[in-house]
Amino acid sequence: MKVTKIRNVEFKSPAFLAPMAGVSDRAYRELCRQFGAGYCVSEMVSSKALSFNNKKSEELMEISESERPCGIQIFGGEPECMALAAKSAMKQNPDIIDINMGCPAPKISSAGSGAALMRNPQLCGEIVNAVVKVSNVPVTVKIRKGWDDDSVNSVEVAKICEQAGAAAITVHGRTRMQYYKPSVDYDIIKNVHDSVKIPVIANGDIDSAQKAKEIMDYTGCELVMVGRATLGNPWIFSQINSFLENPEKPLVFPTLEEKLDVMVQHISKMVEYKGEHMALLQARKLVVGYFKGVRGAAALRNEAGKISTLEDLYVLRERALQCSEAY
Repeated sequence: MKVTKIRNVEFKSPAFLAPMAGVSDRAYRELCRQFGAGYCVSEMVSSKALSFNNKKSEELMEISESERPCGIQIFGGEPECMALAAKSAMKQNPDIIDINMGCPAPKISSAGSGAALMRNPQLCGEIVNAVVKVSNVPVTVKIRKGWDDDSVNSVEVAKICEQAGAAAITVHGRTRMQYYKPSVDYDIIKNVHDSVKIPVIANGDIDSAQKAKEIMDYTGCELVMVGRATLGNPWIFSQINSFLENPEKPLVFPTLEEKLDVMVQHISKMVEYKGEHMALLQARKLVVGYFKGVRGAAALRNEAGKISTLEDLYVLRERALQCSEAY
């Protein structure tokens, strides 16, 4: 498989794990790298929280060697504050600093961060420039199609970010107002790819190996970023890698027992890093992904919302095995 690069950072796979709040923590990044993700990015970290030496935010930036190459994503709406956040992030020796300009969450955008930055292209450039000046690793940007249908400006923002020093740009092909529906506009991703000289990473609705190749061929992007489709399905990375290498080779899908074993591995690693109480609270919304396609999934999801110990997880695993067979 062709080795791709963002500046001096090499990737053995073109399939990246998207940063997802409450999901892409250290345990999940390690898991996805194990299954072939070429690159991972941390959950987004608040630049303002870092300016107050917030311990939780600092913990979000911890990177293990098994995750590399791995980036740290920061968000905020003030160039100086973002530069300070980048300096703080550099203490963890990330391979890349990523700037979030695409988060649609109201609590983020209402504060002038995330996708709200798309409404001020000049400020986007100023933030990138400020972060680039203090970073000794490549700086990338994640953007959306625009704020709404009346302000589709991703090409403009991409050009400004490139000029300000961005090393690559990830484009999610929806506006902020569309959140995660309707279908992704891959034409806009293609337009961004064709308008800049730096790598462009296609993002949005990539839920299979076939879809990944289709989008790469259509947009011209050599890199893709996968988010929600990885939930309970880290195998998607190995499937994408296999399909890109040989489309004629049958894809390998996990058995139910394999899926549940990985579920336990995933949550056990969370417990190791966060402690049982916090890890299991967060795990309630994560384990449901492993039940997709399982008979009795509705009842299993309901039980998943009540787990509070690893022992509960083991019991849930056994119940799932008794309930059904995958596919």
